[in-house]
Amino acid sequence: MPAPSGEPAAAPASAVAPTLAELMDFVRGAARDEALIASLPLDPEERTWIRLDGPGGSEAWLIGWPPGTGTGWHDHADSFGAFTTAAGALTEHSLAVRLPTDGWRTLELKDGVDRTRELATGQGRAFGQNHVHEVLNDSGTAHAVSVHAYYPPLPRIRRFSRTGPVLRLEQTERPEDWQ
Repeated sequence: MPAPSGEPAAAPASAVAPTLAELMDFVRGAARDEALIASLPLDPEERTWIRLDGPGGSEAWLIGWPPGTGTGWHDHADSFGAFTTAAGALTEHSLAVRLPTDGWRTLELKDGVDRTRELATGQGRAFGQNHVHEVLNDSGTAHAVSVHAYYPPLPRIRRFSRTGPVLRLEQTERPEDWQ
C-alpha cells in the first residue's frame, strides 16, 4: 500500500526511473486499495488530496473531486505519468499535439486536435511529457476519487486558458506553489 507523505519525493541520484507501465500499475493498485481511498477526506466544494509515495521516486497523489470540479487546462512539463479513477467517473479533455515547451504566450490550435476520454471507476491512462489536458468531474451529484503518479516529480505545471482554438499560457506554477 502506498504511504501518505508530507514531503516532496526526491529521486536518489542512483534511482532507476519508473516506466509508464510501472506508474500505471501503481495507480491501478492504489485505486483498488479500499482503505486508502476511504482515508481521503472529501470536501463538498473543493478538491482534496493526499500525497503518496510513488514507485522509484515518483510523485503520487490521491485526489477527491466534488461534483462539478476540474483542473482547468494544464500540463506537467517534463514529467510523464498515469492516473486512474478509483471512485465515480472523470472526463479528460486533451490535445493530440505537442506544444512548444517555452517561448510562447498564445497559440492557435488546428482542427482535429481535441480528444475526450470518459474514465469510469477502474479506468485510467498513461501520458508522456508535456501532455496538455484538463480533468473534470462532470457529475452533478457524486464525488470522484483518482490516483495520479508523475516522474520525475513535478518540476512545474503550466496553466492555460482556452477560447475556441486559442490556447493562452496564463501562469507557471512550481512545487512550492502547491506543497
